[in-house]
Amino acid sequence: MSTRPARTAGIRAPADKRFRRAQVRQPARRGWRALISLATLRLIAVIAVVTVGAFKLVGVALESDHLRVQHLQVRGVARIAAGEIEALVDGLRGDHVLTADLESYRQRLLQSPWVADATLRRVLPSTVEIAVIERRPMSIGRLDGRLFLVDASGMVIEEHGPQHAEYDLPIVDGLSGNPRETGFMVDPMRARLAARVIEATSLDPAIGPRVSQIDVSDPHDAVVLLDGDRALLHVGEDEFVKRLRSYLTLAPTLHERLDDIDYVDLRFDERIYVRPRSARPGAVRHAAARY
Repeated sequence: MSTRPARTAGIRAPADKRFRRAQVRQPARRGWRALISLATLRLIAVIAVVTVGAFKLVGVALESDHLRVQHLQVRGVARIAAGEIEALVDGLRGDHVLTADLESYRQRLLQSPWVADATLRRVLPSTVEIAVIERRPMSIGRLDGRLFLVDASGMVIEEHGPQHAEYDLPIVDGLSGNPRETGFMVDPMRARLAARVIEATSLDPAIGPRVSQIDVSDPHDAVVLLDGDRALLHVGEDEFVKRLRSYLTLAPTLHERLDDIDYVDLRFDERIYVRPRSARPGAVRHAAARY
C-alpha cells in the first residue's frame, strides 16, 4: 500500500494587525495639491492685475475734467430763489463729482432759516441734484415787540415785513422762551400749543379765517381772539374747535346780556365763565350751556 504524502491543508496565518504595510496606500494627492497651488497662484496674479487696472482707472477718472460738477439742478424751492441755493453751496460747481463732500454742502444749506431739510445726489457725469424742503410759516410771532415768521416747530424764519404780505397768519404772543436754558428764542412747548390751535381751527371754514390772535403765555391754556370780537377766549390745550363753536353759538346771547366782555373761559364741560370788562377785579359771571 503506497502511501501518498498527505496534503497539507492550507492554513492562513492571521495577519498581524500591527503590520499594516499591505494596507498603506501610495500618496496620490501630490498632483492635485500642485494643481491647486498653481491655480491659487494664477488667481492671485489675476486679482493683482485687476486691482492695478482698477487703481489706474480710478486715477484716470479722478483726473478727468468730464467728471467735474458743471450743473446744479435745484428742486423744491418756492420761497427761496435757485440762485440763493447755489450761493449757499459755493464751491460745489467745479468740484469733482465723485469726491465732492456732499454732506458738508448739505450742512451749509441747513444754515438757511428757510431750509428745513435738503438732500444732494450725484448724477454722472457732471451734475448734482439738490432737493430742498422749505419751512412753512404757520404764524407771526411777536418777540420783544417785533414780528417774525415762525413755523410749526417754533423755528424763527425771519422778521416779518412788507415782502411777506401773502401770508395771512394769526399773530401769536407768549412764545418767548429762555435762550440760556433751552438755547431757543421760542419756547418749544408753547410753539407746539400754538401750532395745534392753528392746525385744528384751520380745518373749520367758519372758525379758521376768524382766528386773529393767539396767546400761549400759559402752555396749558391757549387764549384765542377772533376777528370782530374783543372777548379773550380761553380754550385750554385740547378740543379747540368744539369750544370755539360753543362760543359762537352763545355769543349773540352773551353780548345781549353784557355790553363788553373781557374774557370767556370755555375749558369746563357744559359751563362757561364770563367776565365783563366793567366788573370789579375778581368778579366773574357764569352761564350754563350745553355743548
